[in-house]
Amino acid sequence: MAGNPEVPVMESDISPVKQVALTVPTTDDDTLPVLTFRMWVLGILCCIVLSIVNQFFWYRTMPFYLGSTTAQIAVVPLGHLMAKTITDRVFYKGSRWEFTLNPGPFNIKEHVLITIFAGAGAGTPYATHIVTAVKVLYKKKLTFIAALIVMMTTQIVGFGYAGLFRRYLVEPAEMWWPGNLINVSLFRALHEKETRLKGGLTRTQFFIIVLVCSFAYCILPGYLFPMLASMSWVCWVFPKSVLAHQLGSGMKGLGIGSFSLDWNTISSFGNPLAFPWFASANIFFGFVMFMYGVVPIAYWSNLYKAKTFPLYTKQLFTSSGKHYDIDSIINSNFNIDLNAYNHEGPLYMSTMFTMSYGFGFAALTATVIHIALFHGREIWRISKSALNKKNMDVHTRLMRKYKQVPHWWFMAILLINLVIIIFACEYYNAQLQLPWWGVLLAVAISGFYMVPIGILYATAGQAPGLNIITEYIFGYIYPGRPVANMCFKVYGYISMQQGLSFISDFKLGHYMKIPPRSMFMAQVLGTVISTVVYLGTGWYLIEAIPNICDSTKLPPGSPWTCPGDITFYDASIIWGLIGPRRVFGNLGTYSTVNYFFIAGAILPLLVWIAHKTCPQQKWIGLINFAVIFSASASIPPLYAVNYLSWFFVAFLFGFVCFRYRQDWWRRNNYVLGAGLDGGVAFTAILTFLSLGQIYIDWWGSSPDGCALANCPTAKGVIMEGCPVF
Repeated sequence: MAGNPEVPVMESDISPVKQVALTVPTTDDDTLPVLTFRMWVLGILCCIVLSIVNQFFWYRTMPFYLGSTTAQIAVVPLGHLMAKTITDRVFYKGSRWEFTLNPGPFNIKEHVLITIFAGAGAGTPYATHIVTAVKVLYKKKLTFIAALIVMMTTQIVGFGYAGLFRRYLVEPAEMWWPGNLINVSLFRALHEKETRLKGGLTRTQFFIIVLVCSFAYCILPGYLFPMLASMSWVCWVFPKSVLAHQLGSGMKGLGIGSFSLDWNTISSFGNPLAFPWFASANIFFGFVMFMYGVVPIAYWSNLYKAKTFPLYTKQLFTSSGKHYDIDSIINSNFNIDLNAYNHEGPLYMSTMFTMSYGFGFAALTATVIHIALFHGREIWRISKSALNKKNMDVHTRLMRKYKQVPHWWFMAILLINLVIIIFACEYYNAQLQLPWWGVLLAVAISGFYMVPIGILYATAGQAPGLNIITEYIFGYIYPGRPVANMCFKVYGYISMQQGLSFISDFKLGHYMKIPPRSMFMAQVLGTVISTVVYLGTGWYLIEAIPNICDSTKLPPGSPWTCPGDITFYDASIIWGLIGPRRVFGNLGTYSTVNYFFIAGAILPLLVWIAHKTCPQQKWIGLINFAVIFSASASIPPLYAVNYLSWFFVAFLFGFVCFRYRQDWWRRNNYVLGAGLDGGVAFTAILTFLSLGQIYIDWWGSSPDGCALANCPTAKGVIMEGCPVF
């Protein structure tokens, strides 16, 4: 590369993480322009387009997520076109204001910043749930300004924590953020020139072939032959057996023998080619422990009247198996009507839903204990050497030449946002219900978990969220106020999640040698633009679509059923209105589920003792119960078939190819993952734009084919289409 000569690769420069050493270059060209006219135009355009498209798909029965990979691919020809057609005239030549709209060829650093902009528009703000729940489902007042403040502050407050903890989660070579390597590989494939070996392919050629093949194939499971998404042959062999359907259903049961030929289904848990093998093994062990251990034991022993309800569902029930009438227990003041609640009776959940909460409890305590035992010394060492510039890896050394973002910038963002949040919660208290001390507590919880959960994300690519514990804590402290519980959960959960997202972007910029201040500018501006566009689009859809989110009033086949918002709304009923004391506490049915907190604290300690007792058995130290327990956090909405198919691919590439075909893995693994993701995204867009709501109805249109898996097996409980036991 020009500019900065290539740094000789010394042994000390080789990353301790082999995947990084094989993927990330140890060179930098500091002459490449970054904040160019092309970057601003394409970056802002991608941010706006992705925000509109993702918000549009947000409310649909089958939500579709358009990720930044789509923009990362699509802007390449646009960038090169702009470089060839825009004037290269230099304005104000010789003055301090000198600039040009076209500083030369479209380069990789511009491309990275455009992708960062696009990434800001790729993730729908979590606070959108609050807007939909209050305005549509509760049918209460929420002004546009109040909604804008909540959405904007929840998206930006995490910047403060990102700046405070970047020393721990960005600069150490061990904090490698596996998901970023797909982006690094794709950037290199799209920009670096390679000489094609005889009989072989360059990485760019390989990527284009994979993208085209994925694009062409995905029309089958995505539209023409949806059954390919979940092939549950056990149900086909035993079409009239409830037990066989419960065991074999990949979408409503245990998924024994089920598999998927749809990349969208396979990668729903995350691109399996991005996960390190030890993390994939821990995740799959957690899935097996959950799906084939805890859930069957609880269900077939009829724990908590389990057989009265379907094995897999997110719906809420009465003790007799009827759907719980939530509206009947809410009074006009957003509080619980205790007389109506006592008449309706205690709330019940399906076995899989209940046990997923239990595993979520265990994941939180396991995270703290595991990080304290296995990473405590490392955290202390980094804390003591915060100002020490020795022993830096090659990437950190190369980044030292650029101006760093001062810590006070991050602190200012954190403090200003806290002031705005507290003001909004006090001024709009009738709408938001959240007191000022609740804001401080929520942000404190997210700050406490930032480093331990960040370490898991940075090393394993998987970690628990704080949505469960935040609504649990606040439901005890401040019961009977569902909107306050929703706001507390969003601030407590997303403050950390957004901070980790920003840190992940910092690490991508670290690998690609993007000036930190340019990266900071793109992140902040992209977040602000995307939040305004998301809220504007969502507000328009809510006003423009009659009966949105109400499946009982929508026309047949209408896609505007808002599954994610309904789940969020139901959670506000469980934790905010009814409260954890009446569900998981001394007044509830599921009090024994709290023992999972203790299990999460004990098991990592046992692993640590075994690791210290038998240090020669290195595999023991790779057992991570924080990852094991958090693996099932996505069940529901994910299904058994997602995990089974995901693990098969993760094993094939993360273990077999990485161990026995490492040269192929180094060149092609992450490029393959990017090509498959891109093909799915472009197919979904084309299908929607060209075919709209036109559906093909035939025997291959229904995935799974295990209708009886929804049937309860308790005697006397009757559901339509189910046998009577």
